[in-house]
Amino acid sequence: MRVLRDEAAIAALPEAGLRALIQKRVSEISEYCPWDADELGCFIVVEPGDPLDTLEAEIGFSVLRNLFNDTPFGHPDFAPAFELAEAHPEGYFELVYILGDGGFGYDLFIHDQPGVDPALLNFCRTYALPA
Repeated sequence: MRVLRDEAAIAALPEAGLRALIQKRVSEISEYCPWDADELGCFIVVEPGDPLDTLEAEIGFSVLRNLFNDTPFGHPDFAPAFELAEAHPEGYFELVYILGDGGFGYDLFIHDQPGVDPALLNFCRTYALPA
């Protein structure tokens, strides 16, 4: 898992498509205010082999459980908490979570490939719309 907290880390991403997607998000945020990971949140890239509990530890919650009543994904009463879920042709799902009135949140990019947690991929495939 890569946690990107500054523009140098984003610029160092080896995947050109992913780098361009994240740089676009930084540019969009910067139309309103300068992007600062401490103030607005970081970008997280989930890669094959990354344990789901590592992501949960980083963001402080499980994307596969309801934030308010802990209902699991797959249960009829489950409701996702993301603001945006997109499937990008570059081979990534994007999930955006805004956690505070000041705009703090997380922008997750999940590789759509074998080796990524199957439940997380199923979640993304269930909710993500084409970008």
